[in-house]
Amino acid sequence: MLHLADLQNEKWRKKMALLLLLIICQCTINSVKTHSLSKPNIILLMADDLGIGDLGCYGNRTLRTPNIDRLAVEGVTLTQHIAASPLCTPSRAAFLTGRYPIRSGMAAFSRVGVFLFSASSGGLPSEEITFSKLLKQKGYATALIGKWHLGMNCESRNDFCHHPHNHGFDYFYGLPVTNFRDCKLGQGSVFLKGVQKALVTPIQITGIALVSLAIAQYIGLLTVPFQALGYFLLIITISLVVLIFFFYHFRHLNCFLMRDHQIIQQPLSYENLTQRLTKEAMQFIGRNTDAPFLLVLSYLHVHTALYASENFKGKSKHGLYGDAVEEMDWSVGQVLDVLKKHNLSEKTLVYFTSDQGAHVEEISSAGEVHGGYNGIYKGGKSTNWEGGIRVPGLLRWPGVVQAGVYIDEPTSNMDIFATIVKLADAQLPSDRIIDGHDLLPLLQGKVTRSRHEFLFHYCNAYLNAVRWHPGNSESVWKVFFFTPNFSPEDSNGCYDSHVCFCHGGFITQHDPPLLFDLSRDPGEKVPLTPETESHFYEILRVVHQAVENHTRSLHAVPNQLSWDNLLWKPWLQLCCSSLFQSCYCDNESGGSPLEVHSG
Repeated sequence: MLHLADLQNEKWRKKMALLLLLIICQCTINSVKTHSLSKPNIILLMADDLGIGDLGCYGNRTLRTPNIDRLAVEGVTLTQHIAASPLCTPSRAAFLTGRYPIRSGMAAFSRVGVFLFSASSGGLPSEEITFSKLLKQKGYATALIGKWHLGMNCESRNDFCHHPHNHGFDYFYGLPVTNFRDCKLGQGSVFLKGVQKALVTPIQITGIALVSLAIAQYIGLLTVPFQALGYFLLIITISLVVLIFFFYHFRHLNCFLMRDHQIIQQPLSYENLTQRLTKEAMQFIGRNTDAPFLLVLSYLHVHTALYASENFKGKSKHGLYGDAVEEMDWSVGQVLDVLKKHNLSEKTLVYFTSDQGAHVEEISSAGEVHGGYNGIYKGGKSTNWEGGIRVPGLLRWPGVVQAGVYIDEPTSNMDIFATIVKLADAQLPSDRIIDGHDLLPLLQGKVTRSRHEFLFHYCNAYLNAVRWHPGNSESVWKVFFFTPNFSPEDSNGCYDSHVCFCHGGFITQHDPPLLFDLSRDPGEKVPLTPETESHFYEILRVVHQAVENHTRSLHAVPNQLSWDNLLWKPWLQLCCSSLFQSCYCDNESGGSPLEVHSG
């Protein structure tokens, strides 16, 4: 016969057992959740010169991008995602390091803000810490497939000091520089007009000097040693020969495909190029299904020269540019499908973006628009108007990141560094400033505000504008210290010079600075004034203080984009045969192309 005390003890034991079971279940759930957030696979997809208005998930209704749009449906869409620079080289440096390019010396003080030649000596310094270095240290397999554009060699043609291998990537398959118009026959040249302009004045001065010397010698005012004149003419002749040789062989010298340290195709062939890049990406994923991996798939689309394979050519409603966008979307779909095939979708964070906005000045010699669409936003590539820096930002991770959510907080492509370093259980560097912030709390809905109160917008090495998102306000203030002079004046870009420049007669300084509220005027159409904004001077005061604080955090570093580092150096030239054989080889032809269905 049970007594009351025994019954109470029995109930107590049952309660304790139930409580213990609940604790074990909760610990198991937390363990699983922690495991799912620890060391996921990372796939970073970066387009080149893609406009935010080119994608269906950002409002385009005529280009077909179902696979990229799938990332938006199944993940988060960042609607105020900002590139750290409106040019390729500095933007990609910031993306890899999580730091403003001015901090690593990857911002130019001269007119040219990107690397133009494979045999330049500048590049991303080896002292910089990339996310690929940190993830590799944590056991990740790492690969960069596609465009690099961050330098190659320093002092000799095989030191590879700036090569992707030296920045944490185990595997590299792609272009060391970028995809120029000059790389594809019949697509014109990005250099010809600039070279012609640059040579006109020196040739005129040289001609006038020679004629003046001849006249002076003829009338007896001056005696010019014949030998000195001969040396002078020899130097001029040699310089012109080297220049003509270089630009005549530009494709061979600068447009080539590498696998790791080896050139496998020189010059580059565009035949099935996107299929080859995609196949390499899929094979890398297939080789690493049992261990964490980092894949950066850096598309050549949609930088000019534009290209598309036969399955996509002529299929879009926007000419060759639209064909290229839709082919890139197909490639994204192939990557997502291979993740699904290997049951990796829930274990993989996928990110899609562009290095900067669309290049609106890109018009072919036949008058066809070869640049993209930046939607409602002003300007484009090479400017810090929103059209130049507001880029797609899509992140998908089923079960971890919210699905179908739009976030209109200021974020940066520098944030990817802090986000994936933390996910890989690595430590952020403590010996330098990291400008990016971990996005995961925002992506999971744990916080609603971005950690970026201020973002600083550089035009090359010159501070151009500042974005301020006060913590107690929905406003996003943007202050411009100078703006580019569009040409023609009533246009939306610098069509006369192909890109906008950052100093001298190419810009207009503003005192007081121009002020916009992007929350009310995202198209930056009407600058605010003290009459239309009561807090005008208070906003400028706060921004100026932020600039002072930011400027104090900068330290002098070697300029990787100085003229000395930009110029072509023959002794650094990579060549798979010899210069006398026009640097020709093709070890890519004959491979089985990836099967394509354009839909």
